[in-house]
Amino acid sequence: MTWRMWAEILTITPSLRCWGTGPLEITLRVPASHVLPFPLKDNFWEMGDTGPCGPCTEIHYDHVGGGRNAAALVNQGSPDVVEIWNLVFMQYSREVEGNLIPLPQHHVDTGMGLERLVTVLQNKHSNYDTDLFTPILDAIHKGCGGPRYQGLVGEADIGAVNMAYRVVADHVRTLCVCITDGIYPGLSGAELVLRRILRRAVRFCSEVLHAPPGLLASLVPTVVDVLGDAYPELRKNTDQIADIINENEAAFLSSLERGRRIIERTVQQMEPSMDFPAEVAWSLYGNLGFPLDLIDLMLEEKGIRLDSAAFDELALEDAKRKAHGLQARQLEGENVYLDVHSLAQLHSNNVPVTDDSPKYAYTLGQHGQYEFSPCQATILMLYRDQSLQEEVGAGQHCGVILDRTNFYAEQGGQASDRGYLMRLGQQDTLFPVESVHLCGGYVIHEVTAVETLRAGDQVQLFVDEAQRLACMINHTATHLLSFALRHILGDNTEQQGSHVTAERLRFDFNTKGPVTMEHLQQVEQVVQEVIKRNEVVHMAEVPLTLARRVQGLRTVDEEYPDPVRIVSLGVPVESVLIHDSEAAMHTSVELCCGTHLLQTGAVEDLAIISERQLAKGISRVIAVTGGQAKQAREVGQYLAMEVDSLSIRLKQGSTSIPEVQNLSREVGQLTKVVASTAMPQWQRKELQTILKALQRTANTAIKKLEMQQAAEKAQSLLAKHCNQPVIIDTVPADSPSILMKVVNHLCDKSPGTSVLLLSPQASGEVLCACQVSKNCLPMFSAADWATAVCTQMEGKAGGSCVVAKGSGNAKGMQGALTTALAFAQSKL
Repeated sequence: MTWRMWAEILTITPSLRCWGTGPLEITLRVPASHVLPFPLKDNFWEMGDTGPCGPCTEIHYDHVGGGRNAAALVNQGSPDVVEIWNLVFMQYSREVEGNLIPLPQHHVDTGMGLERLVTVLQNKHSNYDTDLFTPILDAIHKGCGGPRYQGLVGEADIGAVNMAYRVVADHVRTLCVCITDGIYPGLSGAELVLRRILRRAVRFCSEVLHAPPGLLASLVPTVVDVLGDAYPELRKNTDQIADIINENEAAFLSSLERGRRIIERTVQQMEPSMDFPAEVAWSLYGNLGFPLDLIDLMLEEKGIRLDSAAFDELALEDAKRKAHGLQARQLEGENVYLDVHSLAQLHSNNVPVTDDSPKYAYTLGQHGQYEFSPCQATILMLYRDQSLQEEVGAGQHCGVILDRTNFYAEQGGQASDRGYLMRLGQQDTLFPVESVHLCGGYVIHEVTAVETLRAGDQVQLFVDEAQRLACMINHTATHLLSFALRHILGDNTEQQGSHVTAERLRFDFNTKGPVTMEHLQQVEQVVQEVIKRNEVVHMAEVPLTLARRVQGLRTVDEEYPDPVRIVSLGVPVESVLIHDSEAAMHTSVELCCGTHLLQTGAVEDLAIISERQLAKGISRVIAVTGGQAKQAREVGQYLAMEVDSLSIRLKQGSTSIPEVQNLSREVGQLTKVVASTAMPQWQRKELQTILKALQRTANTAIKKLEMQQAAEKAQSLLAKHCNQPVIIDTVPADSPSILMKVVNHLCDKSPGTSVLLLSPQASGEVLCACQVSKNCLPMFSAADWATAVCTQMEGKAGGSCVVAKGSGNAKGMQGALTTALAFAQSKL
C-alpha cells in the first residue's frame, strides 16, 4: 500500500495518541471538514453492560471519492461511506451501577476490519466482491446449482437468494475458524452461539438455495484455500471440520423433522380457534433448537397463531433463571478475584507478588511417604467487597494475600489446594482456606475469618496433604495417560484440555477414528507398566526458547511463562535438552506448572471409567487412580459375574412367561447399574454388548411363549365357538399383549369372525381386546366396540376401526359382556 492510499483513508482524525509503555504520537494534517464530532452513542465504545470502555476515533472511507465532501454520509448507513477502522481509547471501566471509573492503565484498542480494508485495496464496493469471498460464493453456486451470486440486496434480491449466498459464505468461514480453535457446536456459551450459526447456515442452504444436504461441509476446502496460508491450522484440521459440520447438520435436519411431527400432532389435538401452546413451542425452541421463525411460518401455513404472550413469558422466566445463576456465580467469586483497580493499587503501593515456590517444597521420606515442608508467611493485604482492606472482622469472607505460600493456586488444569492458616502464637485458632486463586501474580487465599485478621499478621500455612497428594497422583497420571494415548492411537493424538482434582482426572484429545475397547485396555496396560517401573519424575525450570527445541515435546497450544517448567518421566531434563536428543520421543515430557509425584509408583493403578465423543474427532476420558481404580476393577468383576449368572439362567430356557419376564427385568436393571457404576470403560462396553444380546434373547423368548400360549387359548375358543360370526368370551391372560395375540390368532384362523375377549386380573382390573372382521367394515368399528364395553366397566379404550384394546373394573364385567353382544348384534 502506498502512503498516498493511507493518506486518503486516514481522513477523519488529525491526531492519534497511543497510551501505553512508551509515548507515540502520529499527526496527520487533513482538512477540518474531514474531522467530524459525534455524540456518545456513535463514538463511545463499550464491550457490554460492564467492563473496559472509552471514546473512539473512527476512520471512514468514501468509495466514490473524487474529492467530494461525504461528511453528511458518515454513520448514516450509506454503502459508499463505510467505517474501516475503529480506535478505542480504553480509559474507563463501566461498573455495575453504571458509573465510569478511570482505568489504572490506558491503551488503544485498534479494531481494523480486514475485509473492509481489502475492499478498499481491491477497489470493490462490497466485502463479498473481494477475493476473500468470491471463491466461496463460486463454490456455493456449484454446490446448489442455482443462479449465480449477483450482489443484490433489499427488494431487488427476489427470494433472498443473494442474502443466502452471503449468509452461508460468512457462516462457513466462522465455523471453520471456530472449530479449528477448539470451539464446537454445543448447548451453552460460545458453543451455543456456534450451534445457532451452523443451523442458520443449514436453513439457508436447504430452504432458500434448495441445496442437497452436505453443501456446507463441501465448502470447507474452499475456505481452507482462502484462509489456510494465514491460518495453517485450517489445513491440518480440514477433515475434522467437515465431519463436525456434517454431523451437526444431520442432527439438525433430524430435529427439524421431529419438530414438524410434533407440530402436526399438536395441531391435530387442538380445539378449533385455539392458539398454539407456548409450552410446546418453547420445548421445540429450547430442546430441539427449532428456529422460532420457522415455528411461526409453519403455523401461519396452517392458519394458526402462536400464543406469543405466553411464549414471551416463558422466555422471560428462562432469562431470569439464567441471570440469577450468573449473579450467584458472580457473587460467589467477587470476594476472591482481584478487580483491575485493586490490582493497580497493589502495584502502585509496591506490594510484591506472592512467592509461591514453596508449593514445590516436598520430599520422599525414608518409608516412601511424602513430607511437605512447613511455610511461614506474612499477610500483606486483605481483599473484600472488591476493595483492598487492612483488616477483616470475624465471620467475614475475604481473600488473603501473603508474601509467600505453599498453597497451589488453581491453574494448568489442576484444582487448587485446601487447608488452613494459623496465626503464630495462636495454636487453637484455625482459618480454613477454601480455595486458592492466582490474580496478576498475587495468590489469593479464600478464607472465612473466624477472628479478626490484619495486614502484618504472621501466619503458619498448612496444606491439606491428603488432598494435595491425591492431586499430585492424578496430575502425574494425566501425563502418563497422555503418553499412553499417543503410544496406542498414534503421534497425531494431541491434548485438547484436561482437569485434575483429588477425586479423578479428565482428559480431552483429538483422534482420527473411534476409540475401541481394545484401545482402552492397551492404554491402561501402558500406564500400568510405567507405574510398575516406578520411574523417577524429573522437574526443572528452563528458558522457554530452549524448552521448545525438545523433540517430541507434548504441549497444549497456549502461552507459557519464561522460564518454563519441564516435567519428564524417567529421563532427566538435562538429557532431553541435549541437542538432537530423541529421549523425549519415548517417554512423557511436557511443559507443566502443576505439582507432581517424585516417582510414578505412587499412582498404583489407573482405570479409565468413561470415554465419550465431545464432537467428531474429539474424545473425553475420565479416569481414577489408586484405591479408586482398584475398587472400579473389583466392581467390574462383580458385575461381570452377575451378567454371567443371568446369561446361564436365560439359556436354561424357562417355559414360564412370568419367570422369563422377571429375567428380562433383571437384564434391564443390570443394564442401568452397568451404565451408571464406576468401572473400567472397556469392561462396561463389553458387558453392555452382552446385556443387549441377553435382552434380545429374553424378548424373543417372551414373544415365543406368548405366541404358544395364545395359540393354545385360541384353539380352545375356536372349538367352543365353532363357525360363529362373533366370539365374545373371557379368557385368562397374563398381559394385554397375550390377550391381543389370542384375538389376532382367532381372527387369523377364522377370517370372517369378529372377536372381543375380556381377561379378569388378580388386581381387580379387566383387560379388553377386540378385532373386527374386514367384512364388517365400515359399519362395525373395533374402537367403538371396545369403548362401549370398557365404559360399562368404568374404564377407557382406544384403537382403530380394525383392532382396539382397553381396560375397566371387574365389578362391571358381566354387564360389559352383555353390552358387547348387544353392540355387535346392532352392527351386523
